[in-house]
Formats: sequence, structure tokens, C-alpha cells
Amino acid sequence: MTSMAAAGSPVDGILATATIVLSLVLAVWALVAAMRNRSPDRVQFVGLAVLELGLLALTVAALVALGGGERPGEPGAFFGYVVTLVFLPPLAWVLARMEPTRWGSAIICAICLVTPVVVVRLQQTWEALGG
Repeated sequence: MTSMAAAGSPVDGILATATIVLSLVLAVWALVAAMRNRSPDRVQFVGLAVLELGLLALTVAALVALGGGERPGEPGAFFGYVVTLVFLPPLAWVLARMEPTRWGSAIICAICLVTPVVVVRLQQTWEALGG
């Protein structure tokens, strides 16, 4: 039963991998901009929007699985991570717009480095054995 839960995890697979890769690519882009003393550019903001769409799709996949009767191993932590994930890119957007200097790019970089960690924790809380 454990292997079935891991194999059928709605927050694992190509969508999760794509959001992690996109987030890391965006983090590198923002880091380079910050090191070059550049404020956030259009690519960074478009990247945040695409990342948000990916995270929303991941959230919808989890909600569909919940509607189908599947349950995460650690529901409280799982829902906390879901809420955090959904709000990370908008938070980066707002803070970077408030700080139109190199530090805005650094903010985007930092939040994009946190995002993959939260995705992995989301996966771990789904796959954890309950009770």
C-alpha cells in the first residue's frame, strides 16, 4: 500500500519537476541580475507568473485527488505547504515591485530558491504514512 501511495501522488511527477526547474532557472536569472546591479526585469515577472500557473495547477491536481478520496499522510502540514506555495510568487512580485533596485532581483532569487524546497516538502507530507 505504501508504494501505491507514492506512485499515485498527485503532487509528484512532471508538473512538480517542471515547477522546480522553472523556479531554479528563474532564481539563477534573478541572481545574475542582482549581481549585475539590475532591477527586476520583464522576464523575471513573466517567470513569476508562469511559476504561479504551474503551482496553481499542482494545487488543482492535489484538490482533485482529495475529491477522489485520496488523503495526504500529514493533512495539516500538507495544506500549510499548499497555501504557502500559492502565495510565494505573488509575494515575490509585490516585494520586487516595491523595491525596484538590485534588491528586488535578490528578493525574487530568494523566493525562487525557497519554492522548490516547499514543493519537495509538499510531496513528503502527501507520501507520509498517516497515523
